Amino acid sequence: MELLIITAFITAVSFIVNRKKTIIGIKKGFIRFITIIPALLLMLVLTSFALALLPQDIFARFLGGDNPWLAALMGLVGGSVAVMPGFIAFPLGGILREQGVLYMVIAAFTSSLMMVGVVTFPVEKQFFGIRFALFRNLFGLIISALVALAMGFAFGELLP
Repeated sequence: MELLIITAFITAVSFIVNRKKTIIGIKKGFIRFITIIPALLLMLVLTSFALALLPQDIFARFLGGDNPWLAALMGLVGGSVAVMPGFIAFPLGGILREQGVLYMVIAAFTSSLMMVGVVTFPVEKQFFGIRFALFRNLFGLIISALVALAMGFAFGELLP
């Protein structure tokens, strides 16, 4: 709600400063929004089907394991490929923890889920260009790996 209030305030200030540019900007934004809706709806539908068809214990088996390095790598890959909103991903992280999945692996999964988008790459490439999309995804993957590593050390999962 706060974001909407801030956006409305900034738009009002922009409108006061320069009505013509603000109206042009709003029109361009609306046109861009209309063009991106089909891709977003397709991703939402595919994500909903995937979450409905896959039981939650499959995630725990996929991300659990005796080798924390391999499990974290699987978390990075799984999170990079999966598409789900944060309000589903974070409770899923809690369920995974209850099933014995390491914090490091949950951090790898959820952070790469939020910061890397293999499935969304074509849309990013179309709207932002291939160079930006590649850089953003690679940077997100590196940061996700570092977060997972830090969590592994913080919770003593990587200590001998």
